[in-house]
Amino acid sequence: MRERQRRLKVVKKVIRNHMIESQEQLLHHLDEAGYHVTQATLSRDLKLLRVGKQAKDTGGYFYTLPTEEMRREREQSYVEDFARGYVSITYSAPLAVVRTLTGHAGSVAIAIDNLNIDAVLGTVAGDDTVFVALRADTTEESFLSALRERIPEFEE
Repeated sequence: MRERQRRLKVVKKVIRNHMIESQEQLLHHLDEAGYHVTQATLSRDLKLLRVGKQAKDTGGYFYTLPTEEMRREREQSYVEDFARGYVSITYSAPLAVVRTLTGHAGSVAIAIDNLNIDAVLGTVAGDDTVFVALRADTTEESFLSALRERIPEFEE
């Protein structure tokens, strides 16, 4: 498992098990767990995990993770964005080139980025093309299989 993924699991565990009111508190817990990160890195992690804040009865706020229902709804909207703009896909290791309808590349790229496909390192979107950077060991079939798993309606 990659370092970032391990750290994200620890962040989620800390937020679930403690009433964390600030990034400083969270950084302290991460430090105790052996993860020495900057506040900027932690901010990116919190954004990626979609961490929110909930009001306390006594005043102030604490961090919360999205519910399973919220996660499913968000994932479904990404699936719909992908399906709405997708035209075709071509694979050339370590890249996949996704053709989209004109003007849809941005939303398709965001969908791919947020569907948490392990093989995807990141995307770059133009107007009707998305370049998907893949991990070096990713085969065409494993990438297409991961897309089918996340996007049941996906057809090449």
